[in-house]
Amino acid sequence: MPSRRFDRPPVLAAALVLCLGAALAARQTARPAGREALAGLWNSATATPLERPAALKDTAVFTPEQAAAWERQIAERNAEPAPGAARGGTGTYNTFYREFGTSVVKTRRTSIVTEPADGRIPALTPAAEARRRLRLARMRAQENPEDLGLQDQCVTFSTAGPPLLPYSYNSNYQLVVTPDAVVVHAEMIHEARVIHTDGRPHLPAHVRQWTGDSIGRWEGATLVVDTTNFIDGGGYYGDAGGNFAFDAHLHVVERFRLLDADTLLYQFQIDDPTAYVQPWKGELTMTRTAERIYEYACHEGNYSLENMLRGTRATERKPQ
Repeated sequence: MPSRRFDRPPVLAAALVLCLGAALAARQTARPAGREALAGLWNSATATPLERPAALKDTAVFTPEQAAAWERQIAERNAEPAPGAARGGTGTYNTFYREFGTSVVKTRRTSIVTEPADGRIPALTPAAEARRRLRLARMRAQENPEDLGLQDQCVTFSTAGPPLLPYSYNSNYQLVVTPDAVVVHAEMIHEARVIHTDGRPHLPAHVRQWTGDSIGRWEGATLVVDTTNFIDGGGYYGDAGGNFAFDAHLHVVERFRLLDADTLLYQFQIDDPTAYVQPWKGELTMTRTAERIYEYACHEGNYSLENMLRGTRATERKPQ
């Protein structure tokens, strides 16, 4: 009597294999839901400016037609030669190296800054403005590496935040979600900020870090992050890689949530009474991407610092 192990109709067996394969493929490619849906790679490049341009002072949100016109205008501007090149100098990076955003944010806001209502960063307090002027003067005639900008020192960059703000290249972030923490890995320049979500308190007040101490909590699928304990940067108010406050009183609250499967809404509030005359808020959208984060090989003590200081000394020796 023939074995019954092989008497299953071949068509039915093939169908079962196909169904199993499809189910496994769907399981492997399906995106996580809930909190885990924030995980992945996100790109923040946008044609939306940080502050609302004067020409748009009465327009908080673009119409679709206005957004399309603005995007065309930005594309034309970004195609221009690198600054300085037209005057016979080398200029800065040309557009080949840039990652300018081609679209405005999904909410069609005319600026990343949402409050104050004019879409502009509030003025610095008189004391903060004085510190900023002193910092800029030291950067123009640097005596040592610490006088240079934080980005030149390869210490930190404003895109790493908080807040996370777009730049003209290296605009990718990787979010890693675990049961006890969320890690924000910024492509620029080497930051990996750990946001603890296990209920722990902030660090003691005397423990300070460049990107602060971030404590998060979940409100449903929205991640709310409270960051304090920043290092007193001595006047790095958004200049040369500085964050937009960087002093011991800075307090930042961020919110991360999905608008849809491929769009992350990122909102933030900056409160620093010693730096700004009033708190300010902002928001932007990031797009899920399949791109990879590549190493940005910037490290403290890089050789270019020595050459920059030599260049300053050479300039000082030139006849006035």
